[in-house]
Amino acid sequence: MTSPKVSLTDDEWRAKLSPEEFAVLRRAGTEPPNTGEYTDTTAEGIYECRACGAELFRSTEKFPSHCGWPSFFDPADSDAVILRPDNSLGRQRTEVLCASCHSHLGHVFTGEGYPTPTDQRYCINSICLRLVPPS
Repeated sequence: MTSPKVSLTDDEWRAKLSPEEFAVLRRAGTEPPNTGEYTDTTAEGIYECRACGAELFRSTEKFPSHCGWPSFFDPADSDAVILRPDNSLGRQRTEVLCASCHSHLGHVFTGEGYPTPTDQRYCINSICLRLVPPS
């Protein structure tokens, strides 16, 4: 994996992020299902990384998966995220990281049968995102 463009110490991240944001973005935590501010949002805009401000997803790729977290079928740019294997729960998953700062965003799943062009569900924690309305 390449080095992040934005690299801060844990103390610098703690000063920049709330304790809840730090726990998810920097320690790969998960917010409880159906609690995030963007879970059911249909507003238009760009979803940025809450840690570094990099563009990650667009509202045009968001879809209602009813899984408890915001779901997207594709990142805004193929280089916006990094995917890496995650065996932390005793099963194979694919973790999604911000390519700019390497913050944890969530996981991506394939082959679940959602009617999307990619057959993928990027299951992303709301707390990792900031929705910027169109200008």
